[in-house]
Amino acid sequence: MKRSLVLLGVVVLLAAGCGGGGGGTKPSAGTTTKGGKKFKVGLVPDVSGLNDRGFNHLSYVGLLRAQRELGVQPAVYHSNAQLDYLPNMTTLARKGYDLTIAVGYTEATAVDTAATNFPKSKFAIVDVDQTEEAHKPANLLGLLFREQETGYLVGYLAGLEEKRRPGPDLVGSVGGEKQPPVDRFIAGYQAGAKAADPGIKVVNGYSQDFTDQAKCKQIALNQIEQGAGVVFQVAGACGLGALDAAKEKHVWGIGVDADQSFLGPHILTSAVKRVDAAVFLAIKSVVDGTFKGGNMVFGLKQNGVGVGKISPKVPKSEVAAVNKIRAEIISGKIKNIPTVVK
Repeated sequence: MKRSLVLLGVVVLLAAGCGGGGGGTKPSAGTTTKGGKKFKVGLVPDVSGLNDRGFNHLSYVGLLRAQRELGVQPAVYHSNAQLDYLPNMTTLARKGYDLTIAVGYTEATAVDTAATNFPKSKFAIVDVDQTEEAHKPANLLGLLFREQETGYLVGYLAGLEEKRRPGPDLVGSVGGEKQPPVDRFIAGYQAGAKAADPGIKVVNGYSQDFTDQAKCKQIALNQIEQGAGVVFQVAGACGLGALDAAKEKHVWGIGVDADQSFLGPHILTSAVKRVDAAVFLAIKSVVDGTFKGGNMVFGLKQNGVGVGKISPKVPKSEVAAVNKIRAEIISGKIKNIPTVVK
């Protein structure tokens, strides 16, 4: 790992998560919105919980922003297992919540069922395409991201770093499960690395878990043993184990969703997904009366994805190269970035 200086990107929000059972977040006393109506918004994180330092946490940050700026009354219903998703959503709908937000692909079936059973209630879900749901409920809003764009950028930087490092060029990635949003990150990462270093080899593994850090750490250690000089985690809380492996073996780690540079100097950068902004906008649409089922899509052009802080050890020339690639993606010069891991 080598030197120089630069800073790019996004300030990480480190709001504390909350624990406990359903309704873990207390509403603000007396807050109102337009016409004196009090809007209630419920959040159902996936089983990784709010302390995943990733997209569950960011969803909560978006909810807290809506509480602060829009005066909504929030509640968080935690799930100990995937079987808890539907009961939690059902409870929120029966209690008359104006919007219920599901977090993550593993909640796709549950939110489809809940939205179908409660057509007069409004639902949103992170990382799920409303048009691909079984019932395509008109009261469901999908919050989607072009993860492949930020994956390409961090992969390009990883390729540049490997090209500069002595020895064979190899980069790794650890996914939680083979899901569309996970694979969009990884497919973009692999394409970016190959664009920067055509001779590079890529390895990828899935932990089949988003919470157990030991599983992701072992996959990362195996990749590092094969010669990987960079490991990209796309596995939520489990992926923190992959980043710990990178730290332990003195190679680069790349964070996901949130800017995870705070974990230490072994973090090369992070593939940032602004879930907090998307959640806030979904809530705002309900408050403004503009909510509509379907999808909202966020890419580099919409500032919905991006690159976190780049390590100050990275040469300025590499940062400039990443900025150039970013501009080319936004302009359309670089297009058709892969979204499927083969």
